Amino acid sequence: MRLYSLSVLYKGDPKVHLLKAAYDVSTFNFFQRSSVQEFMTFTSQLIVERSQLGSRASVKEQEYLCHVCLRGDGLAGVLVADTEYPQRVCFTLLDKVLEDFSRQVPRSEWPSGSPGTISYEALDGYLSKYQNPREADPMTKVQAELDETKIILHNTMESLLERGEKLDDLVSKSEVLGAQSKAFYKTARKQNSCCAIM
Repeated sequence: MRLYSLSVLYKGDPKVHLLKAAYDVSTFNFFQRSSVQEFMTFTSQLIVERSQLGSRASVKEQEYLCHVCLRGDGLAGVLVADTEYPQRVCFTLLDKVLEDFSRQVPRSEWPSGSPGTISYEALDGYLSKYQNPREADPMTKVQAELDETKIILHNTMESLLERGEKLDDLVSKSEVLGAQSKAFYKTARKQNSCCAIM
């Protein structure tokens, strides 16, 4: 999972222009990095240009996804990531960046701004922090912990059964389960095996 580019753009009347951007092109060949960076900027501008005000979208280009969030006031954020990166985290990051940008940079600077004239330095920090979505996003971290717990539970049940014990034998030997519970288990087991055959 990787983030490559995080850009803030403005969709004005004549055209879309870049206000600020941060890039992580360290995984690309050294001699290709500037071309890759230019292509990401071009793609970001093109996507915002073709998007409606107040919209969100994810556009696939080869093995990359370009996530765009275009607000009603013309301020847009574009995040270029690989296809494995969680989409929900991308839009959470874009919302956070656009909110932060609009608080720090006056709206009057957006129509005429450029990367050289806009003073907003937080993009590099966001791009770095969100490289690992599990650390940056609490929901993703909780989901990862739940997935790990499921794996542990599955492994525990499998290891119990691998020791030569069968669940059927354990149920029949159980002193805790009543006769009605044992009958329910046997009926459910028969139903499941009948459905599996069909």
